[in-house]
Amino acid sequence: MRFLVRDRLLSIGDDYWIEDDRGNKVFLVDGKAMRVRDTFELKDTRGRVLVDIRQKMFALRDTMVIEREGEPLATVRRKRLSLLRNHYRVTLVDGTVLDVSGKIMDREFAVEYDGELLAVVSRRWLHVRETYGLDVVRDDADPALLIAVTVCVIHLAEKEREDD
Repeated sequence: MRFLVRDRLLSIGDDYWIEDDRGNKVFLVDGKAMRVRDTFELKDTRGRVLVDIRQKMFALRDTMVIEREGEPLATVRRKRLSLLRNHYRVTLVDGTVLDVSGKIMDREFAVEYDGELLAVVSRRWLHVRETYGLDVVRDDADPALLIAVTVCVIHLAEKEREDD
């Protein structure tokens, strides 16, 4: 499954569609303005909220939390003690850990579980400016979760760059 994502997606308060590789709208990222913390909702084409994404308020490191139906699903934060600045860890509520690494700001990175590739984010496939692709490699992977992870990682990396 391949999805096309516009880079403007991460603007708080703006809504952006994520399309499949045939140009069909599949997911809506709804940025919530006027909130104390950064908040997004990922919705399907009928407007049903699939996951909520929000910044964790009281954390030592910048952290994003992904929830499904009001229940925690995953926590995303930059990997501690990593020599690579572009290395993030996603911890699912069941204890599963996903690794995200690569050139986050260039939109060239991978999401892996236990060394196995789950998804690849890249601009290389596309000729459209300000757009990147998210290629979900495994058929049994949760596309909504992987899109939410992508939104979180890019948002955290951009926020860290602003703070530098």
